[in-house]
Amino acid sequence: MRRFRKTLTTAVLTTLLVGSTAGWAAASSESASSGPLPGTAAWLADDSLGKELPDPTTATPSEVAAFFADLTDTQRQRLVEDHPTVVGNLDGAPVNLRYEANAPAGDQVLAYDPRGRGLIAQVVGDLENAAHVSVIVPGSDVDISAFDGTARRAADLQAEAGGDTAVIAWAGYTTPSGIGLDLATGWLAEAGAERLTRFTGGLDAVGRPAPSLFCHSYGSVVCGLAASDIDASDIVVMGSPGMRADNVTALHTDAHIWAAKSPDDWIDRVPNVEFLGLGHGADPTSPGFGATVLPADDVPAHDEYFTPGTSTLTAFAAIADGDL
Repeated sequence: MRRFRKTLTTAVLTTLLVGSTAGWAAASSESASSGPLPGTAAWLADDSLGKELPDPTTATPSEVAAFFADLTDTQRQRLVEDHPTVVGNLDGAPVNLRYEANAPAGDQVLAYDPRGRGLIAQVVGDLENAAHVSVIVPGSDVDISAFDGTARRAADLQAEAGGDTAVIAWAGYTTPSGIGLDLATGWLAEAGAERLTRFTGGLDAVGRPAPSLFCHSYGSVVCGLAASDIDASDIVVMGSPGMRADNVTALHTDAHIWAAKSPDDWIDRVPNVEFLGLGHGADPTSPGFGATVLPADDVPAHDEYFTPGTSTLTAFAAIADGDL
């Protein structure tokens, strides 16, 4: 009974503490974005090409890529003009077409869904020709209206890594908002893992290199759940509450797993437990987990792992560029 009470207490503490410092207000449960993309009905009803258009909900990224490869430039352009909300979010569609479809949302926007709190992915660097690709997966309290920090981290990583590396700031899942059960449970991370798997599958379908994933805070839960289904070269977690796995082996991935945690990161106060669905499991920086631990002594806070001049950003850049 004493062990039960201790476990229950740590699980409750996890509920109260896990997440981003950006949202210390109590929050109700979030609804993960789901359902067809805006404009899907008109897209599926379009028979002007004399062929059936791929269903955005069920077609695989490889099927989407094959469909676009069989079109003329004129046909591709017409689809962008007539169905921008579908083409702009269709994993497996050519990168340049997605940029064009999402142009009203900004430069090099690879995905944009304004429903609810909003989802967005934006590229820093030359994704179409890059030798290396990285994807930053943020933690809680990130959406279209609070995307600047993730975009800035992508820019800092790309600047440090160099011109042959493209970095994608991927706010492509519904993140927990504020402090609440969403932070301590995995259901939003499960939905996020499915979206991340499909997104990276789209990169693979258009011939981009296997990405390195940089997963912050609750984003590391997303990456842990997606690890077995993504062809990633590296998975880097920082400020992590856990990856929903006991160790590297349990992630079932060939990716190299790296972990960083600053001694000044409040995440260190979060109990690493998983009990009755609460908590996210083992600390990825613990010796028994099996990740390669990166230096982080000069990182001043939970949200500062990408700060220029820190040892973590130097290491991240070396991983992103394939040098470490």
